[in-house]
Amino acid sequence: MASIQTNYDQFANPVDMVEHIATIHDWSFERSAPDELTLSVAGTGCDYHISLTWREDLEALHLACAFDFRVTKVRLAEVYRLMAQINEQLWLGHFDLWRDDGMLLYRNGLLLAGAHTHAGQCEGLLKAALEACERYYDSFQFVLWAGKSAEEALAATMLETQGTA
Repeated sequence: MASIQTNYDQFANPVDMVEHIATIHDWSFERSAPDELTLSVAGTGCDYHISLTWREDLEALHLACAFDFRVTKVRLAEVYRLMAQINEQLWLGHFDLWRDDGMLLYRNGLLLAGAHTHAGQCEGLLKAALEACERYYDSFQFVLWAGKSAEEALAATMLETQGTA
């Protein structure tokens, strides 16, 4: 995600800033309310559906990035184990599961209390979400569809390539 050099002084609401960032990146979006924005971003393995909500009373921007699949009850325990192992590695945000409908998502918040919102903060929030989802998508797929354990899925997807061929 390339950094955007633009004057954002005209945006009082961080959701307006994120909408502008989405336009620059040519991401599909829908504005359901003044303080809510939904984006669709194409990933390597799936499309990500990102919901952003501004809470003025908290001066916080919340991000939830959902995957295009549901967790089955049969694999629920192993997905929880995988999420726990992944969340231990994350510096920002966390993966979560809405148990009632089996929706897997990445969540993060940006506290802006008393601060002037900077484009880099909103870009960083989006970048952290997309990088985490891209990095761990295959791990979740291995647990859900290949029947792998959390440990096997992480080992198979976290191989770091070294050198050149």
